[in-house]
Amino acid sequence: QVTYLGKVSTTGMQFLSGCTEKPVIELWKKHTLAREDVFPANALLEIRPFQVWLHHLDHKGEATVHMDTFQVARIAYCTADHNVSPNIFAWVYREINDDLSYQMDCHAVECESKLEAKTLAHAMMEAFRKTFHSMKSDGRIHSNSSSEEVSQELESDDG
Repeated sequence: QVTYLGKVSTTGMQFLSGCTEKPVIELWKKHTLAREDVFPANALLEIRPFQVWLHHLDHKGEATVHMDTFQVARIAYCTADHNVSPNIFAWVYREINDDLSYQMDCHAVECESKLEAKTLAHAMMEAFRKTFHSMKSDGRIHSNSSSEEVSQELESDDG
């Protein structure tokens, strides 16, 4: 269980170490201003080989029908290494708009511990590997494209 901090649009095409720091600070500030004393977990994050599911919880901590689904192949970057809080796990997602344009959104969740955030980053890295391997074996990624470049894009930076 995690606390979903929200999402914020981000710019750029190069996602390197530290690229989520500014969006996470913005989300963290909004989150800390909104909470009274203790903000309970409001979501359940489930990382699978091809999809990431964010189940939203009601005020009783039970799953609602509302769930966000993220395609692993559209996640450009993820990390569990943030200066504002070591308990934050964030990912950059390429959202496709109705007109087929896209935007890059940084999503962030607060975990109960630094270890849990790192565990999510490692689970995401594993999901990247499985997705990349499957796309390569299905022929969706061709052998003549630099697999080193693609795998670097899929690596998570979890400190």
